[in-house]
Amino acid sequence: MATNSRSISGQVWEAIRTEFTLPTLGQVQRRLSELMEDPEPVTRQLVRVFIDDGTFCPGFQFLPGGLLHPAVLGLFRRALELQIPHNYFTIWMVTPSRELAGARPVDHLRGSPAPLLRALESYRWR
Repeated sequence: MATNSRSISGQVWEAIRTEFTLPTLGQVQRRLSELMEDPEPVTRQLVRVFIDDGTFCPGFQFLPGGLLHPAVLGLFRRALELQIPHNYFTIWMVTPSRELAGARPVDHLRGSPAPLLRALESYRWR
């Protein structure tokens, strides 16, 4: 489900890297293997972004300690059902949303998932 990252500015990826981190998939896999015996089930659930020839994992999906944030998991599962590519889901997470009164979805992860799911349903990435 890779997307053409050329349509997304390199500045956007740098901003995500600066605010949330953007480790490589390999770095995340190594960290998960330190935390659990079988990291494969968790690895399959990761939000990944495809930039040039690399695969990266936005840091906003991780809780302190390295496990996956349950709210992001639920949103990402729904995004995949809606056929929203990984890269565009990531951009949606960090972009102010009219449906969230101008806030970014990433800033609402601690509250009820219902407003986030409604905002995701209305997202038009094409």
